[in-house]
Amino acid sequence: MSTNSIAKWQALPLLQTGRTQVRPTMQRNSRHSSRLPELDALRGLMLVGMAMTHMPTRASSYSNQILGFVSWAEGFVLISALLAGRVYGAHLRQRSLGVLVKKLWRRSAMLYGYHLALLGVAFTIGASLAVQTHQPALQGLLDFYLMHRALAAASSALLLYCPPLLDILPMYIVFLLLTPVILAVGQRKGWKFVLAPSALLWLAAQFGLRRAIHGWLVEHTGFPIPIQNLGAFDLFAWQVLWTFGLYLGAGGATPLLRWFRSRWTIGASFLVATIFLVLRYQMIPYFVAHPIDQGTTWVFFDKWQLGALRLLNFAALGLLFTAVRPYVARPLARTPLVLLGKESLEVFCAHVLFCFVALALVGDGAAAPWSYQVAIVVIALSGMYAVAYWRAHPRNQDSRTPVVVAMRSPFAGASSVIAGSDDRSKLLPRTLCALVFLFTVFLR
Repeated sequence: MSTNSIAKWQALPLLQTGRTQVRPTMQRNSRHSSRLPELDALRGLMLVGMAMTHMPTRASSYSNQILGFVSWAEGFVLISALLAGRVYGAHLRQRSLGVLVKKLWRRSAMLYGYHLALLGVAFTIGASLAVQTHQPALQGLLDFYLMHRALAAASSALLLYCPPLLDILPMYIVFLLLTPVILAVGQRKGWKFVLAPSALLWLAAQFGLRRAIHGWLVEHTGFPIPIQNLGAFDLFAWQVLWTFGLYLGAGGATPLLRWFRSRWTIGASFLVATIFLVLRYQMIPYFVAHPIDQGTTWVFFDKWQLGALRLLNFAALGLLFTAVRPYVARPLARTPLVLLGKESLEVFCAHVLFCFVALALVGDGAAAPWSYQVAIVVIALSGMYAVAYWRAHPRNQDSRTPVVVAMRSPFAGASSVIAGSDDRSKLLPRTLCALVFLFTVFLR
């Protein structure tokens, strides 16, 4: 913005909008200006993929690990960390560590509130539906709670007991609480003091660190929660993705990014990704009878403790995306996936609720008619987008106040002004209620 433009802006009169007065100007928000729309779109794609995988339909088998031995969760965690590194890394360079700690603790508290809300729905409505419908798929998600209600409720509030589908937010909260320390050490002392311990911790996880700690607690303290009910994700392993994502987002990997773009690196990544794709779909007859991710080699492909070959597969796909990013950034930035990625917390929570309802209605979906399965997918995805749209267009937003959607990307144009519409935003809650009604009544 030029000096003349700033002077003209300062000379503009204030507009009266309800209780507050605002200038008709761009809303500068450091959180959004630090984002890259193509990465938000990619995170939105990860959310759609997770929803398709978790829904009890035949689409689950086609959407799970479609590009090799890699799920949507790995990409979601890495991109979330990368975006967090961009936002909070810049924040730490401008302000003190104490300010960043308070900011992230408030963010973590909000995530914790969402997690408690999901637990409340699962332990009341979800448990009631599991008992009444006798759906094994739904009962399996809450088996520990149905047997030990008081212990499960108390331990879940402490982020210890994590039912399936409700174990990602606790992991995210823990990583977010550790983010100020990781960023501070990385930016002020050097990233080698962060990446090396992170890699060693991941390596220890491959040799059963989590199980060893749990066994010690059971033996010496009588810890009452089985290890399978502590959440599927091994945090000692998955922290390596979060740490590396912060390293990339905070700008510490500039020399490494140049190496990522070399022809040799891209060629090797393409070869590795192709090999894993062939093995994943068993295109070689030998691997039809001897799947490489089963038997004695399963630990190298294990999702929950992020096995070594799985991590290699994910790294190859990530490097390929880095190579094609200049060509796909603009198309991705224009898709509805950007909105899903920006409002990922609320969208993720909505997808969990839709999963619980679907499991109560059709169980594992094996015997559900195809029309029911199509309806489940369409209504769930529509509901997720409705939640994202509603969050991005709050009801109290004044239509006379221009709002800028800042898309600071090398491939995105100038920021555009979008005027909010109060009438449109009022329609979204009603639309979402109608979708939920169809989901719970029509499918029954």
